[in-house]
Amino acid sequence: MAYAHEEADYNGHYGIRELCDICPPEQVAKCRAAWLKPDLANVIQEARGLGATGPIEVNDRAIVVEGLDEPPRYYLQHGFGFQCHDRAKPHYHRRHGRAPIGWKAENGNPGT
Repeated sequence: MAYAHEEADYNGHYGIRELCDICPPEQVAKCRAAWLKPDLANVIQEARGLGATGPIEVNDRAIVVEGLDEPPRYYLQHGFGFQCHDRAKPHYHRRHGRAPIGWKAENGNPGT
């Protein structure tokens, strides 16, 4: 969607680089230029204000929090332009979030 609107991805997916293989190089360059790892102190302040509990981390892929449902995590993700994950529900490597790979499609063929 970001490519269609000629904008960088506001979800911060550039931090999950294995997802970038679906985008053309010019889109990846736009996202790379806009992607900025947020300041931990700012993230902590915002996350605590939303009710986060436990440790809060900003790594090279995502903000990692505990105690926040999807809406507040999306608020952080869209506000910082950086992925935000729940520590108890980690995203699987080379998958979009926690989506399984290899499930049966409606036509009976395995998905990839």
